[in-house]
Amino acid sequence: MAQKKAPPTLTKPWRSVTDLKASLTRARELHSENAKRISEMNERVAKRREELRANLHDLSPSEQSHILNRALGGLRADLKRDSADARTARLRELDALRRQAEDASAHYHSPMQMLMRESLGSERRSRLIQQLEHSGKVELASLAALAVSSKDRELAAVLASQVGRMPHGERPFSPHELADLLVGDEHRAIQAAIMEVGELTQRSLLDDRQFETGRPVDRVGLALRARDRSALGAAELPDEED
Repeated sequence: MAQKKAPPTLTKPWRSVTDLKASLTRARELHSENAKRISEMNERVAKRREELRANLHDLSPSEQSHILNRALGGLRADLKRDSADARTARLRELDALRRQAEDASAHYHSPMQMLMRESLGSERRSRLIQQLEHSGKVELASLAALAVSSKDRELAAVLASQVGRMPHGERPFSPHELADLLVGDEHRAIQAAIMEVGELTQRSLLDDRQFETGRPVDRVGLALRARDRSALGAAELPDEED
């Protein structure tokens, strides 16, 4: 007889907060390394420029410019060629982290979505559903306050589900407000982390493009993304409990 496969777990999303936190940490490391290496190469070019200028003071400005452009162009070409593989590897890994983070965002659309997933299928949640099936509005409101004060997400998920089936005018509390009180801070931290991974990837791509071309690049879009993330006022991602 074929062995039955274990049912998939329902208590964790496709990509956990721990995984997302690890991705953010790695993205920060890659961005920092990319910025450091590009800065070092730019410093080499700047140092070489000063060395050449010190020996070209007897030449006319046009002659100095010609020699500098030729010498520095050769140095930049060597630096770009020698660093190409390492820069490409970092950018590819960053882009993979960005795509993973964006995929994970589907599981964190809202605090309500996160709350309703809490301990889904657990024995306690099943018992709570049965026990609260016929509770009145006063009791539900009292239990919601208890869930918030005790940070009981499992109880809050059951309450939000039950109240969510009631007509809007008869609800003793807003299930969305309850979800925000229980997991709103975590939701904002997750959204900020996903956004930051994207920002770090874009920032590294722009830094690399500027190094390749030797010309400034447009960073307005990047600044707007950073502003939107800052507006969340989110804390660092929490450590996920076992």
